[in-house]
Parts: sequence; C-alpha cells; structure tokens
Amino acid sequence: MFSENQNKVGVIGLGIIGKRVAKNLREADCHTYLWNRSPKTEPNFLGSPAEVADVADVIQIFIRNGQDLVEVVEKMKEHITSRHVIINHATVDPESTKTAANIVADAHGAFLDAPFTGSKMAAEKGALVYYVGGDPAVLDRVRPLLEISAKEILYLGDIGDATILKIITNMVTASTVEVLAEALALTRAQGIDPDKLAQALEHNACGSTLTAMKLPTLIAADYDAHFSLDNMFKDTQFALDLAKEQGLDLPALSTTANVLFNGIQNGDGDEDFSVIGKRFNPDPFPETEN
Repeated sequence: MFSENQNKVGVIGLGIIGKRVAKNLREADCHTYLWNRSPKTEPNFLGSPAEVADVADVIQIFIRNGQDLVEVVEKMKEHITSRHVIINHATVDPESTKTAANIVADAHGAFLDAPFTGSKMAAEKGALVYYVGGDPAVLDRVRPLLEISAKEILYLGDIGDATILKIITNMVTASTVEVLAEALALTRAQGIDPDKLAQALEHNACGSTLTAMKLPTLIAADYDAHFSLDNMFKDTQFALDLAKEQGLDLPALSTTANVLFNGIQNGDGDEDFSVIGKRFNPDPFPETEN
C-alpha cells in the first residue's frame, strides 16, 4: 500500500486527536514514531522532534498553538531533507502556519497545512475530515496515509487558506452551540420538555449534525471534552483578529467569545466547549418519565 519511506510516520502531539491518529496508523501496520512535550508510555516514543525526523519521512503534527508549532519545526529543521513531508494539523494563527512552512521549505522539505474537523469519536473511527492547503502533488504523495485517519480530504488552496477556513468554520460552530444553549434554556423556562426541542430541530432547516450531537449533551450537562473550551476560545480569537485586520465587525462572534472566556474564568477550560451551557443548567436535568 505504501512505499518503504511513506511507511515510516511520525506523530507529534498526543492529545485527544493525536494519540488516536497514532493508534490508527499502528493498526494500519505503519511504523509509527511519537513525541509529546510531556512523556507518554507509548510504543516508539522518542526523545525529541529531531529524533522523529531522523526516522520518519512523513510527520503529522497535532499541537495547540502557533508558538509551539514553530518551536517544534525549528527543532527538526537540521534533520529535515527533501524526503520529508511535514503536515501541520493544529489550528493555529495563519502567520505561524506560514512561518513553519518557510522553515521546512528552507530545509528542502515539503509542508502541508491540514487542520481537521471531527472530534474524539471521529478520530477513534478514522473518520476525520482534513482541510488541506499546499502543493497538490505533495498531497498526492501522502494521501494514502491521511486516508487512514480520515473519511474525507478536501483540497482548499494555498498554505494558510485551509487554516483560515477551519477558523471560520469553528466560528460558526461556537456561535451555533451558544445559541443552542440559549434555546434550551428558554425551552426549559417555558416548562417544555427538552426532547420536544430536539424533535422540532430535527424537522427544521436550522437543525444540523452539530445540533443533533450537542443538544443531548447540553440536556444531560455532560461536558466530557471532545473539543475543549480553551481550544474553541483560542480559535474565536484567531477569527476576531482576522476580522480586525480587514476592518470587519463580528458582533455575534464577539458575544460568543465573551461567553467562552467567562467559562474559562470559571475554571471550565478543559471541559468540552459546550460547557458554556452550564450557566443555564449547572446540574444534569432529570430525565422525563414516560
């Protein structure tokens, strides 16, 4: 299925998504080498990003912020050659994405900007969707590896374009879950069974996969992290910064970002971002008797 070189894959960053992608790669019989800022008891865990670059030709990066991305690539740059493809899956600021790409290019390696959509369950099932920016020929080289952890791969343009579009889609996601939490609060305040709201949304144009996924967890006050509040707030800040550069006012997103920030101040940053609904429902809602 793969060439000898492609079968040697590095995964840097073993958070919610990275560790599941690494598991999928191992199960596909790829020689998978790992690194994380804090040591993990995982097979083939190495001592540094440079060591990963020494043994793996394709390196998938799942880390939290642009500063860390640039730092990791800097640590690898003396070990990157023309055989390497570095794939950044982290949603970071576009400037850091381009800086990392330039470092790799200076070392004669190839770089793809490839953030993803899909949370913990999608990663477990190998059903992420990758948004890819960069050279289409480079994407063709690594497509078989990306398909191990993805149900779909969307080519969206130049390096940086995929990151911007991912930030924009998260802007819609955050605002949608905020208004969904408000809708649930109003439904309860009117004495209506929340399950009736789910039925109404299912047959309304505003219903979506997102509302179907998040409404039950909001009702149950189940905020197990699939995408953390900290990460969603980070992405809303990226979107607001991009808007400011263009002189755009985004009032809906600004309001949602304030709600997210208040949740972080309340100590909920590691919870799923849907925890913003907790201000309306601090405890699990009792199940309705049939």
